[in-house]
Amino acid sequence: MKFMVTWSVRPDLLKPAVTRFLSNGGPVPPGVKTLGRWHKADGSGGFHLLETEDLKGVLQHAAEWADLLDVTVAPVLEDADVTPIYSAAFQRK
Repeated sequence: MKFMVTWSVRPDLLKPAVTRFLSNGGPVPPGVKTLGRWHKADGSGGFHLLETEDLKGVLQHAAEWADLLDVTVAPVLEDADVTPIYSAAFQRK
């Protein structure tokens, strides 16, 4: 399953957050795969797309950054997965 991890950082914590990221690259726990990570141009936050069947690994990753970042985690689906569900729900006659 895919999870969208969104983070924001307060301006007073930007330097320590960037310092930590530059020191280790923000690795994910074993069993969790990074599909991509994007940073806002102003440094205030971004999002990290993960794939795993182990929700505990996603929680571990979020907890490792909780002292510096406000983190939210949401399971996400691709268009191909939601299209038949939406079609059945919204195109009923």
